[in-house]
Amino acid sequence: MRVAVLSCFYPYRGGISQFNTYLCEELGKSHIVKAFNFTRQYPEFLFPGKTQYVTADDEAFPIESERMLDTINPFSYIKTYKAIREWKPDVLIVRYWMSWFAPSLGYITRRMKKHCKVVSILDNVIPHEQHFFDAPLTKYFLTGSTGCVTLCDTVGKDLLKLKPDAKHVSIQHPLYSHFGEKLDREVAEKKLGLEPNKKNILFFGLIRTYKGLDILLEAFGKLDESYQLIIAGEPYGSFDKYQQIIDKLPNKERVRMCLKYIKDSEVKDYFSASDLAVLPYRSATQSGISSVSYHFDTPMIVTNVGGLKETIGDRGTGIVASECTPEAIHTEILRYFNSPDLQETCKKNICLEKDRLSWHSFAERIEEFIKSL
Repeated sequence: MRVAVLSCFYPYRGGISQFNTYLCEELGKSHIVKAFNFTRQYPEFLFPGKTQYVTADDEAFPIESERMLDTINPFSYIKTYKAIREWKPDVLIVRYWMSWFAPSLGYITRRMKKHCKVVSILDNVIPHEQHFFDAPLTKYFLTGSTGCVTLCDTVGKDLLKLKPDAKHVSIQHPLYSHFGEKLDREVAEKKLGLEPNKKNILFFGLIRTYKGLDILLEAFGKLDESYQLIIAGEPYGSFDKYQQIIDKLPNKERVRMCLKYIKDSEVKDYFSASDLAVLPYRSATQSGISSVSYHFDTPMIVTNVGGLKETIGDRGTGIVASECTPEAIHTEILRYFNSPDLQETCKKNICLEKDRLSWHSFAERIEEFIKSL
């Protein structure tokens, strides 16, 4: 089978680019795969982080791709469509995660659908930070899909609200394995300059409003001196509002921060030093952070939003807070650390999930879905 994949790849950084690389490598073991890439995802003024691209000190996984799609240049839509059509794929796989990409990707998929199957992998249908134009743009994009793969059942339900006749399957996000082996805890703590013999709580990843860091900070402020909070990730915009909360905390000296994009080679340092990862999200579908947590056998506390209960709480790999509030997060942190049996159960269930969520299994299920269309 000839498989074209249209999405972001190297030199773009981040979890979606990594996901696409892994998927192409796995599909490439059994099929002929060609990657089509962006020349520009977003104008720089719309990207509040430091850079969209891999930097010299990043450990990236280059993959050969045709870079030609520019989201703000309609002429590139035509060029990309023609290039993909001329390659004559049996199926085109497209990754979709926000409505900004609907005009460019939708132009291509609506035309390619006449020549091959088109499968869209949907991170979100209704985005975390919503705008009035999201639904109509996403509906436009979805008309170009023969079938859709969602990464949790919650996104599948959102999909059916916009396209009730959509053919779709839900396949949980597979695990990343390129971050290396877990370090000895003392070694990791020393590398990060952490105070030893503390209960270490981790907030990891891009810092955006919907991810609820402020909720975790307020919860942490209620904990005693035996706890330490690690914040590791690049702010998506200003960090000022979080710093103002930190400055008022009675235990602010135990908040350790690394406010930058965390390189792949550094990820193991943070998870190896941590007892627990907390995802206090105000909204979510699924989270790539949970896959990293699984890799390092790190249990999680999550909020009951999107697919987090389905993929973490129902699997017994963490705790689902009853509410998205500092009080609820605080309660569950105490419950976790006060229950050795709960800690052990979460870690055992993570081991079971690691066996289930392989890239080989993920690719096989996509292949089965393609054949069914």
